[in-house]
Amino acid sequence: QVQLVESGGGLVQAGGSLRLSCAASGRTFNRYNMAWFRQAPGKEREFVAGITMGVNTYYSYYSDSVKGRFTISRDNAKNTVYLQMNSLKPEDTAVYYCAATLGLGTLREPDDYDHWGQGTQVTVSS
Repeated sequence: QVQLVESGGGLVQAGGSLRLSCAASGRTFNRYNMAWFRQAPGKEREFVAGITMGVNTYYSYYSDSVKGRFTISRDNAKNTVYLQMNSLKPEDTAVYYCAATLGLGTLREPDDYDHWGQGTQVTVSS
């Protein structure tokens, strides 16, 4: 069982940057595929970015809405996954969730993930 704790959210002006962190418990972090999702008020939870399991080589992938602006990375020594968010827009405002799974699948759907953090609020003002 892995437990996830997000941090780094806050209020930022449009065009600014934030870096989210997700700290995971456990000793098998490198076996988990990790992802970030977000959920805005009144909307469904949507995929933002993902990074595959591994020791030194990973594959990262993004939703079209954040590609080129956001970067996902992981540090297995620190059991942490990051989301660097640049050129933020008001439409990026949402609660951001970290997710983990040992499984496969598209890895772009909430149902693909077994473990979730509590979320961190990101608000981008115009």
